[in-house]
Amino acid sequence: MNYYLKSTDDVLKEIRSQSTGLTSKESEERLLKNGKNKLKEAEKESLIARFFSQMKDPMTIILLCAATVSGITAAYAHESFADVLIILAVVIINAILGVTQESKAEKAIEALQEMAAATSKVLRDGVIQSIKSEDLVVGDVILLEAGDAIPADARLLESASLKVEEAALTGESVPVNKKIDKLTLGTEKDIPLGDRKNMVYMGSVVVYGRGTAVVTAIGMDTEMGKIADALANAKEGRTPLQIKLAQLSKILTVLVVGICIFIFGFSLLTAETINGEVALNTFMVAVSLAVAAIPEGLATVVTIVLSIGVTNMSKKNAVIRKLTAVETLGCAQIICSDKTGTLTQNKMTVVEHFGEKEDLLATAMALCSDAQLDETNNAVGEPTECALVNYATKLSLNKNKLKEQQPRVVEAPFDSVRKMMSTVHKTADGIVQYTKGAPDEVLKCCTHALYQGKVVPLTDAIRKEILSKNKEMADKALRVLAAAYRNYESVPTDINPESLEKELVFVGLTGMIDPIRPEVVGAITECKKAGIRPIMITGDHRDTAVAIATQLGIIKEAKEAITGAELNEISDEAFKNEIESYSVYARVQPEHKVRIVNAWRAKGKITAMTGDGVNDAPSIKSADIGIGMGITGTDVTKNVADMVLADDNFATIVRSE
Repeated sequence: MNYYLKSTDDVLKEIRSQSTGLTSKESEERLLKNGKNKLKEAEKESLIARFFSQMKDPMTIILLCAATVSGITAAYAHESFADVLIILAVVIINAILGVTQESKAEKAIEALQEMAAATSKVLRDGVIQSIKSEDLVVGDVILLEAGDAIPADARLLESASLKVEEAALTGESVPVNKKIDKLTLGTEKDIPLGDRKNMVYMGSVVVYGRGTAVVTAIGMDTEMGKIADALANAKEGRTPLQIKLAQLSKILTVLVVGICIFIFGFSLLTAETINGEVALNTFMVAVSLAVAAIPEGLATVVTIVLSIGVTNMSKKNAVIRKLTAVETLGCAQIICSDKTGTLTQNKMTVVEHFGEKEDLLATAMALCSDAQLDETNNAVGEPTECALVNYATKLSLNKNKLKEQQPRVVEAPFDSVRKMMSTVHKTADGIVQYTKGAPDEVLKCCTHALYQGKVVPLTDAIRKEILSKNKEMADKALRVLAAAYRNYESVPTDINPESLEKELVFVGLTGMIDPIRPEVVGAITECKKAGIRPIMITGDHRDTAVAIATQLGIIKEAKEAITGAELNEISDEAFKNEIESYSVYARVQPEHKVRIVNAWRAKGKITAMTGDGVNDAPSIKSADIGIGMGITGTDVTKNVADMVLADDNFATIVRSE
C-alpha cells in the first residue's frame, strides 16, 4: 500500500490502529493471524541431496560411466583399480566444491536476518514496552531514537529532526531527513523508495533525532523481505566455461558411443567365428578404446589452471570465491557498477566554495556541526558534516582547537522544516552565532553580507549574485550549504530558532560531492577499448548520476540516463530493444537492478555486476559474475558474490581481466 501518499490519520484508520498503539489483546490476535516479523528462512536441502545433485553435470556423468566401465574392465582383466579411484576422486572433489558454492544463498539470507533489530520499544496499552522485534505486528506504534535499527516498515507519526541512513536499501550513505507530511505524486506515477521521506524501512538505522511510527508491513512484506525473496528466487546461470564443457561432453558422448558401436560391430564382422567368448573380448576391446578416448584428467586440468588464475588475481586485490569466475571475468562484455564507493570515493568532500573569507567560512561550517575529529584527525559523524570538518582541517583549522577557542554554549539543532542549524559560541571578542543550512533558507534570515572586505546590507544585487553561484554549483550536482554569523554582547536568553536565526550576516557557500576515484577514468577508457561496456547504476538522483557519469566518460549526453520510475513504464520486451540506449540508471530500487542485469543477459551478453549493499545482492547473484566489495560490502553481498574486491576499486576489475 502507498501509505506515504496518505495522511497519518488515514493510515491509522486503514490499519485499524491509533497514535497510542494497540492493546495487548489486539497485538496477540494479529500475531496469531499474520505470523512473526521474521524473514523467511531459505529452504534447506540435505547435504546428501545437494551432493548427488552435483552428479547431473554432463561431464560428471561421462566420468562416472568411464569409472564404471573401467571398474568392470579391471575386474575382468584382474588389473589395478587405480584409474577408477582417480576418476572417482575427481568427481567427489568437484561435487564438494559445488555443494560449498550452493550454500551461499542460505548464508546471504541468514545475514539479512541478522540485520534486523533484536528488540524494539513500542506503545502497547498506551504504555512504553520493550519487546522482541519478531513479535511486532502491523498497527504497532514504535519509538525511534538515534542508534536504533528500524525493525519493520512503518509510516512516521512524529519526527523531531529525524535522520535515517537507508544505505541497505538505496545504496546511498547520506542520511535522509524525515518528515511526517503526506507526499504527492505530481507528474510521477510513483515515488522512488529513497524519496519516501515519511516512511522508515526495516534494515535502516536512525542516526539523528527521534520519532514515532506505526508499523505498516512486517517480515516478508517489508522492502527488506522483497530483497530476501528476490535473493532466494535469483537463478545462477551457467558460466561460459560450463557451457563449453557441457557442449564438449555431448560431443564426447556421441564419439565414445560411436567408437564402441563401430569397433564392436567391425570386429564381429571380421571375426572368423562368433561365439560368447569372442563377443565378450570384442566388447571389452571396444569399451577400453572408448574409455581411453575420455579425457578423465580434463576436470583436474581445468581446476588447476583456474586455481593459478585465482592466485594471480588475489595479488591484484581480487579475491575469487568461485573458480569458474576467473574465466567468466575474462569474457565479460557488460560491467554494471554501483556508483557510491566503487566509481566514487564514498567520502563527501568540499570541492568548491564561494565567499571572500574562506577561513571564516570553514570555521563557521566546522563549529556549526556535530561531527568530531578522532585521534587520527579524521572526521567521524554524519557524512555531510564530516566533509565540512575535514574541509576546515585542510585549511589548518583543527576543530578540536577551534572548540577550545570558541566553546559552544547554546544550539538550535537542525530540523527539516527550517533546513538549518545554529550554534552560539564564546570567543575572546564576545559571543558569536554560526548558522549553516540550505542557501535559500539561510538567505531569508540574512540582512547583511560580507562583501568586498566589509559587512554591507544584503541588497537585491548581492542576493542575486549569491543565488546565481548557488545554482552554478547545484548544476554541477554539488550539495550546497550556506553559512552566516551574528554577534552578541552576551549569551542570548531566548534560544528559540525564531529568535536566533534573524539579522544574520551571510559568509559564503560550500559545494561538496562524493568525488570520483581518479584511477577509474583510465579504467573506463580501457574497458571501452577492449569492447566492454560500463554501465552505472545508482540510488542517487539523476542530476548527480549524470554529472558523475559524464566526468568518468561513461556517457556524453543526459539522454543516456534513465530513472527507476521511468523504467517502470517500459515493458520487458520494449526494454530489451531499448537497453543499448542507456548507460546510466538513477534512483533505482533492487528489483530494477535485477531487471537490468537480466535484460543484458537476455541479449546474450556476458554481464558482470558490482555492488556493496544489501540492495545489490539479488542482481549480483543474477549476473554471470557477481562482484562484491571487501571493505564496505555487507555480509549479504559478499556471500552471494563470485569475486570480492579487497580495495573496493572499479579499476581492480579491469586490471584483473
